[in-house]
Amino acid sequence: MAEIPVVAKVLKLNDELAAMNRLALADAGVRCVNLMGAPGCGKTALLEATLSALAGKLMVGVVAGDIATTRDAERLIAHTPHVTQINTGGSCHLEAHQVRQGMDHLPLTDLDLLIIENVGNLICPVSFDLGEGARVAMFSVTEGHDKPAKHPSVVLAADLVILGKIDLKPYVPFDESIFRAYLANMRDNLAVLPLSATSGEGLSAWISWLTDFGAGSSGFRVNLSI
Repeated sequence: MAEIPVVAKVLKLNDELAAMNRLALADAGVRCVNLMGAPGCGKTALLEATLSALAGKLMVGVVAGDIATTRDAERLIAHTPHVTQINTGGSCHLEAHQVRQGMDHLPLTDLDLLIIENVGNLICPVSFDLGEGARVAMFSVTEGHDKPAKHPSVVLAADLVILGKIDLKPYVPFDESIFRAYLANMRDNLAVLPLSATSGEGLSAWISWLTDFGAGSSGFRVNLSI
């Protein structure tokens, strides 16, 4: 019982900092997306394809979270100079104060969109508001069609679900109808976007969602459908 107030205090402080992030983003006119997914689901590959597709359309910044190394930032900086890597040193998620540190190293007033690539994990990141306007949960066909059932919290928190690596469907035991049924059992109106960062299939719908997301709304949480 003694630990409960400690946990509550940590989350309360995080929420206060997240509100400050949200206000700073709104003042700068920047929309913000929190991309969450397991290690290896393809988040960084998707961001590489996303940054290439949005070049000349939106000015995009990225806060990349990882336990160690600057590998993700090194990949992404080839597509935009506005990248900050946050190493958590073992923590399985980003927190609002870390995102704020990342924001401080970006030309916020020059950006249209900020994408937070959260640490590869489907559990811990869900509990921490970062000041984002929308949360995107990313799964991949290589993880199996029952992954949403194993991680309901991220599904319940998401504004959009991405099903990645669909170019590999012929080679793995994945049933999309079962995948969608698990999602529908939890959220009957949740938008699902299948795509492949490698082949480009479905990427245009993702780019359209990012381009339209939060337009005219100061970047606050919205529920969109495709």
